[in-house]
Amino acid sequence: MPDSFISSVQERVRDAQAHARPLVIRGGNTKAFYGGARAPTDEVDMRAYSGIIDYQPRELVLTVKAGTPIHEIDAALDAQGQMLAFEPPQYDLGATIGGVIASGLSGPRRAYVGAVRDFVLGTRIINGKGEDLRFGGRVIKNVAGYDVSRLMAGAMGTLGILIDVSLKVLPKPVSEVTLRFAFDQAQALQKFNEWAGQPIPLSGTAWQDGVAHVRLSGTQAGVTTAVQRLGGEQIDAETARKFWTSMRDQQHACFGGSHTLWRLSVPATTPPITVAGAGAPLIEWGGALRWLRGPLDAAALRAQIAALGGHVTIMRRGDGGADAAYPVFHPLEGKLAELNRNLKLAFDPANILNRGRLDNF
Repeated sequence: MPDSFISSVQERVRDAQAHARPLVIRGGNTKAFYGGARAPTDEVDMRAYSGIIDYQPRELVLTVKAGTPIHEIDAALDAQGQMLAFEPPQYDLGATIGGVIASGLSGPRRAYVGAVRDFVLGTRIINGKGEDLRFGGRVIKNVAGYDVSRLMAGAMGTLGILIDVSLKVLPKPVSEVTLRFAFDQAQALQKFNEWAGQPIPLSGTAWQDGVAHVRLSGTQAGVTTAVQRLGGEQIDAETARKFWTSMRDQQHACFGGSHTLWRLSVPATTPPITVAGAGAPLIEWGGALRWLRGPLDAAALRAQIAALGGHVTIMRRGDGGADAAYPVFHPLEGKLAELNRNLKLAFDPANILNRGRLDNF
C-alpha cells in the first residue's frame, strides 16, 4: 500500500503540473483557518498514509508517515516516557504530523526547548514536479541535508508534499510545577526576561490581565529549588495541565471572540506595546509572542511592530474585518523575498502545491 499510495500521489502531481492545475494538500484539516485562501481544486488527502515507520527510544529518534495523527504519536512516546518537546498545537484529534510540520507552529515550550524546525532530522517529500526526494536522516548525528529538511517547517506545503518525517524526541521531565503570580504587564515582562537569564528550568510562561503563569520542568531537585526561589502560588497538576493544553491549542477564553486574532512576534525584551483599538495582550514565550484581538489597522500594526524588530501574522480573520484585503503573513522584502521565490521555483515551478496558502505562493 505505501508504494502504491506514493506512486499515485506522484502521478497526480505530474498530471497537475502538466495542466497547471493546483492541488490542495490536506491531513486532518485542523489548521484550514491558518494561512491564505486555498485555490478551490483537487485535494491530496494524506490521512490514508499513516503509521510509525521506526522508533528508537534510546536514540531519541522517531520516523513517521505524514498522515499519522498526533495523538497516536503522543501515545507511543508517552509509553516510553518521551514527548514531542515543541508541544505542537493539535486543535482536535484529527491533527496529523504532516500538518504540524507544514504549519511550523509550536506550543508554550517553544521558547525554552526550540521550535518545530529544530527537531526535524529528515524528510521525504514529493515536490511540485512529482519527484520523490529524501533529505537528512534518521539519526541525530547525521547532519546532511538538515537545512533542506527544515525548509519544510512552516512552508505550508508549498514546497512539497510531506511523505515521511524523522524527528528528535526528548524525555519527559521528572517533575513539573506551575506557579501563578499577580503581576502587571511590565512586571511580568521584567520577571520573564530576568528568570530566562538564570539557571531556572522554565518550560512555559503566559500573562494576561494581571495574572502570570510560569511552568517549571526538570529534575525533582531542580524544580523544588526553583519553586522556593521564585515563590508565587502553586496550582494543582490537573488545573495546570488543562491550562497549558488550552494555551497550546488556543482554546483558552483569551483566544475567543469574533474579532481578528493577531500574532505578534517581537524580541522578548520589548516593553509593553500599546495598539489603538486592542485590549490587553496575551503574552507567551517570555515576551516574544504576543496575541491581540481587535479590528485593527493591519498596515499600521505591521509598521509599528516591524519598527520594533518583529512581524505580525493574522492568525484568524474576524467577522467582516477591515483586514480582509491584507495578506496573512508579514510581507517579505529584498533578498529574503528573492530567496523564497527561488526556492519555490526550484521545488514547485508550476506553483501547483497549496497555491495561496503563503499569500504570494
